[in-house]
Amino acid sequence: MTARELVVNLLYKIEVGEAYSNTTLDKELNKSDLSREDKALASQIFYGVLTWKLTIDEIIKQYSNIRLKKISPWILNILRIAIYQIVWLDKIPVSAAVNESVNLAKKYGHPASVSFTNAILRKVSKDELDKLFTYLQKKILTEDEIIAITTSHPQWLVAELLKEYDIKFVTELLDANNQIPETTLRVNTLKTTVDEVKKLLDLKRIDCKKGNLPDSIIAKKINEFDTPLYVVQDEAAQLACIMLAPKEGELVLDACSAPGGKTTYLAQLMNNKGEIDAWDIHEHRVKLVEETAKRLGVEIISVKVNDATIYDTYCFEKYDKILLDVPCSGIGVIRKKPEIKWTRKEEDIPELVKIQAQILDNGARYLKRGGTLIYSTCTVLKQENEEQIQKFLSNHKDFELVEEKKLYPHIDNTDGFYIAKLARR
Repeated sequence: MTARELVVNLLYKIEVGEAYSNTTLDKELNKSDLSREDKALASQIFYGVLTWKLTIDEIIKQYSNIRLKKISPWILNILRIAIYQIVWLDKIPVSAAVNESVNLAKKYGHPASVSFTNAILRKVSKDELDKLFTYLQKKILTEDEIIAITTSHPQWLVAELLKEYDIKFVTELLDANNQIPETTLRVNTLKTTVDEVKKLLDLKRIDCKKGNLPDSIIAKKINEFDTPLYVVQDEAAQLACIMLAPKEGELVLDACSAPGGKTTYLAQLMNNKGEIDAWDIHEHRVKLVEETAKRLGVEIISVKVNDATIYDTYCFEKYDKILLDVPCSGIGVIRKKPEIKWTRKEEDIPELVKIQAQILDNGARYLKRGGTLIYSTCTVLKQENEEQIQKFLSNHKDFELVEEKKLYPHIDNTDGFYIAKLARR
């Protein structure tokens, strides 16, 4: 299987809801016998198409007399990978992109779809984006429609963000979502130091630098992750743990713990002394927490399959500190998981807000008086963040907001993230 055929198969799996971008790509590349160069090409095309899908589809619309919904998903993805290569990748010859896509159409389509693919791609040129912008200027479009097409984000999301932020802020945020981020590592100080890991990476000629937080390192390209010395963890997620400030000997709850990055960082901040209860609703995800803890040498975590939306009377006023990194829309991590743009729907948000409120209400009852609770999300939508906390505080007079942080990719070079530090009086 060639690099391009592998990408077409992965895009199809994501489109029908069978896979997630980051885990699926890594798994398939590890199984394949592609060369290092072809694996890099596959990764570039895969993430490129997921990032620019809406813009690419607008290009297809200009040349197709068939509506997108009527085109076979296999042929549509074959067109997408070819157009991405032609328009966005300078080093790929147009003939190579077109010829291989036509060959793929022969394998995954029928004679008419082969002719259709060939006819479309013969019309596409390197200056397609300029032509698209000229085309858009002639159409009567709303502001959110134009931003959606030019930044390749769903219109509902653009419209929602424009309710909350000005147009300059929104376009800069969405542009940042389309950039490939560097990899942020959190050093496991139970095993080593930041300086030692930095030296190790330097010896391996990995371009890296110390991050903005005590235990973070930012690396350009890195492929070694199965190590007890560090984990991949964004600085925004690290900051949520730092703001909770768990101490040695305390009893801590991480109610939505999988895959375990924050849970193990809490243990690290506690010097592996004390006790952490780690919950998650899915058994296979709880096992991820166990595996992460074992790899890092963390011994104070007790994992449990548990639904944080259901109140447990046994936990009433049990915990000194609580972390609630609640299920959310994931809008803040689009630059790492671009398929979120296409899989997340506007109608999902009210249900997520309801779940978040249930978890927050239960967490409030689990916290000891005088204790600290962190509510965090990886989204920038106010209804999941500030508005959620305002509603909570109006219903829980024994709590106060101590500190509030909101991070953005285009400002902080982190995931889009929200952190509210609450104290129970």
